[in-house]
Amino acid sequence: MLNIRKILWKVLLYGLLALIVCQAQAGSARIFIDTRAATLTVMYGDTVIKTFPDIAIGRYGKTYFKRQGDNKTPLGNYRIGWINSESRYYIFLGLTYPDRPAADRALVDERISEAQWQEIRRALEAGKIPPQHTPLGGYIGIHGLGQGDMAVHQQYNWTNGCVALSNAQIDQLLQWARVGTPVEIR
Repeated sequence: MLNIRKILWKVLLYGLLALIVCQAQAGSARIFIDTRAATLTVMYGDTVIKTFPDIAIGRYGKTYFKRQGDNKTPLGNYRIGWINSESRYYIFLGLTYPDRPAADRALVDERISEAQWQEIRRALEAGKIPPQHTPLGGYIGIHGLGQGDMAVHQQYNWTNGCVALSNAQIDQLLQWARVGTPVEIR
């Protein structure tokens, strides 16, 4: 009787785990990027589905006050806005950067004009990709290495502001990443 209970519990637990993984694969996952721990974690609710170690970020770190060309990774909450399977970085998951808080800060600091702020705000409210050519920069995403050097990737933060994984890791991430998937960078 005791062995049957153990078997039933295992079946139940494996079934629940399979259900969570299937739901996450169906596009209900979210991505959390921890810049301090250098990890990218796929989550479904509060459940960790997969953690990818050894990510690289912008060569000059991270910031809430990103400027075009500063080589820093912007902190904030985004969504995957597009997927480019023919990127020089293997696969590129473009983020809906800048987000509203970044645009609000930039307007107050006079780093963007009110017209640029309005354009960003309108795009985000419409569920579209915000302008990518403002003084805040653009084309921020999660990508692979392409033909890049894995040894450099493992030792340095080397991107222009994006989050980089190995090509094999980005292939795995595509199980959960879809246009619209939430991404938090902290």
